[in-house]
Amino acid sequence: MSKPPSNRMRKVNELIREVVAEEATELKDPRIGFLTITGADTAPNLRNAIVFYSVIGDDEQHVETARALKSAAPRFQAAIASQTRLKYTPVLEFRVDPAIGEGLRMDRLLHELQEEGDS
Repeated sequence: MSKPPSNRMRKVNELIREVVAEEATELKDPRIGFLTITGADTAPNLRNAIVFYSVIGDDEQHVETARALKSAAPRFQAAIASQTRLKYTPVLEFRVDPAIGEGLRMDRLLHELQEEGDS
């Protein structure tokens, strides 16, 4: 089990999340669906960061959004470089936030259990 991030790394993660979320709202890429940037996890050396997101839509919308985010990564990195005072600008990797899917799965299971109890 890894240790929790320090206060400094939490601030860096939140700053990266905010900058990416702001830039994402300004993208005019039709491939991007209803997107929410949910978090970031930056390496301690600030060289890499994983940006977590959720998107509403079908499987095709998920794939297209992932492609759009990957192609827009240099724009996000430039925004991070210009809006922050980090020693390095991290290389961004985008991943679907697993917590969103788990939450939806748990909600569906609870709903199914409630329906079984009602019958």
